[in-house]
Amino acid sequence: MKNYKPYTPSRRKMTVVDYGNLSKERPMKSATTKIKQRAGRNNLGRITVRHKGAGVKKLYRLLDFYQNKDSVEGRIEALEYDPYRSAFIARVVYADGDRRYHLAYSGAKVGDKILTSDKAPLKRGNRLPLSKIPVGYEVHNVEITPGRGGKIIRSAGSSTQILAHEGKYVHLKMPSGEVRKVLSGNLATIGQVSNQEHSLTVIGKAGRKRLMGVRPTVRGAAMNPVDHKYGGGEGRQPRGTKRPKDIWGNVIGGPKTRNKKKWSNKMIVKRRVSKRNKK
Repeated sequence: MKNYKPYTPSRRKMTVVDYGNLSKERPMKSATTKIKQRAGRNNLGRITVRHKGAGVKKLYRLLDFYQNKDSVEGRIEALEYDPYRSAFIARVVYADGDRRYHLAYSGAKVGDKILTSDKAPLKRGNRLPLSKIPVGYEVHNVEITPGRGGKIIRSAGSSTQILAHEGKYVHLKMPSGEVRKVLSGNLATIGQVSNQEHSLTVIGKAGRKRLMGVRPTVRGAAMNPVDHKYGGGEGRQPRGTKRPKDIWGNVIGGPKTRNKKKWSNKMIVKRRVSKRNKK
């Protein structure tokens, strides 16, 4: 992490991820596109997610989450920053000349070789079916459905551990502590996602948050009764309700929202431990 001298109050505890290991190259034009900023609005233009808007302009990088070039060796020719995700990305050039962006794994360096194959060596960056990876290994960018590309374990510093092989399924221990079954034929990349220090970032000031596209949030208790369930009153008033509610009166902060009839419930071997039960 990069720290600053406290020459202003906001600089005193501000931290930034050290980007010194990244390549000083411009992104590939063929793998970048502009996404229209909708600022939390739906298809009718109505705000459905509050506190979003503005922020700096940025280009979206088209990443290859499939990594399905079977038995074609690739080489990392650059490590880059991606403004749309917490992890770093790697520009990979394959033996046939094709170039793609991949999620960078922890410890990736320019010049490293990667391979997607059933017979690929068990080293970081290589992509194999889960059935070919031994128990105890950490993997990321894991497929949920065969052939649809990696869908889970893609954020900075995250990884899932292989606990067991059971028939056509593999047991994975998620970062939350949940243990779930995934088809053993699904592909996964060995190693941990890059930029483990992302969670240690201290924003430091409100202006930096605005540059990230986050607008100010007003407390409900500071509003008028017409604007929020907690508004009004002379001086500070208690909430006046048993359970926390949002601006529309819906109960939040605790009730389970997962569908009890969801098809993937049968794939969960062990539920994650809630924060309340940890105390």
